[in-house]
Amino acid sequence: MGFGDLKSAAGLRVLNDFLADKSYIEGYVPSQADIAVFEAIAGPPPAELFHALRWYNHIKSYEKQKASLPGVKKALGKYGPADVEDTTGATTDSKDDDDIDLFGSDDEEESEEAKKLREERLAQYESKKSKKPAVVAKSSILLDVKPWDDETDMAKLEECVRSIQADGLVWGSSKLVPVGYGIKKLQIQCVVEDDKVGTDMLEERITAFEDYVQSMDVAAFNKI
Repeated sequence: MGFGDLKSAAGLRVLNDFLADKSYIEGYVPSQADIAVFEAIAGPPPAELFHALRWYNHIKSYEKQKASLPGVKKALGKYGPADVEDTTGATTDSKDDDDIDLFGSDDEEESEEAKKLREERLAQYESKKSKKPAVVAKSSILLDVKPWDDETDMAKLEECVRSIQADGLVWGSSKLVPVGYGIKKLQIQCVVEDDKVGTDMLEERITAFEDYVQSMDVAAFNKI
């Protein structure tokens, strides 16, 4: 399991393919898994690896909050596709003649047997990649939900918001943010499938809890 060497073009290609149908390395919200992989990359992926570049720019926006993201960092080799060998801990001082580099350079000499095995593994990897489901357009949305006053039960307000369930909607992390005069607003993140859930629907459902909610605003909206 792993991405290989994420400082190499081959490793970035594996990462790009891995993210073709995923928003994050693990789960539906940014986590320490994303930070671990992000920190292993030397810089922004090239433009043609648009899945990896989209993910890189998104995770970079969390740089100041990275310590507060959920999860626990694991060894880099614990992340990524199961059919790619983890080479992050390998030494580079010497190379066994029997080693086979799945994405090896065309300039390296290799035996016919090693070449055949590498081609078979590449064919298997391409076959698995071609069977992946079509990419579903998703967005990460940060909502500001404002109460009526400082006496509003914010725990109950959040409970009401999270009670909204819909196909293509996943609630994420939340926090209370002071807005003045002792009033706090609920700031909550969600991930939606664009063709199933829209901001108009969210606003209609959330503001329906009129005993607690005064208004709802979209604080941030990012395609993922």
